[in-house]
Amino acid sequence: MEKLLLFGYGNPGRGDDALGPELIGRIAQLHIAGVECQNDMQLQVEHVTDLAACSQALFIDADMSCAEPFDFSELTAEKDDSYTSHAMTPTALLHAFRQVYGKNAPPAFLLRIRGHDFELGDPLTGRAAANLDAAAKLVCDLCMDASLQRWRQHLVCI
Repeated sequence: MEKLLLFGYGNPGRGDDALGPELIGRIAQLHIAGVECQNDMQLQVEHVTDLAACSQALFIDADMSCAEPFDFSELTAEKDDSYTSHAMTPTALLHAFRQVYGKNAPPAFLLRIRGHDFELGDPLTGRAAANLDAAAKLVCDLCMDASLQRWRQHLVCI
């Protein structure tokens, strides 16, 4: 059986930075067959092992620079400055996968949910919560049909 990995990252203690983990929590409660939900505060090189057991991956993060309510894009492996730092970008993680396993990572996508306030100790803002609702609808749809063709159609529609 093919497995879809949903990986949300962000700091739940920093306001809208919690969007990735919040969305993962919502989807995990649905117990969708073939979908593995994980979250962490940041991506690290150890997460290449999570990619090894999946056929497709969706990374979910908060972002202050994308349009509302979210941005959905396909990723390619790319070595960047984060490759040697403590935290990594999803593209650097895909590059590390290729270095570790000697093959390309499974197809991967990034969902950036528009956030507004990332201050320590602040709650999720109302605008970010609305963006989270819209993103949750998209992710539920993607989980029901995880074919690459269907996901790539969403790239065009959004």
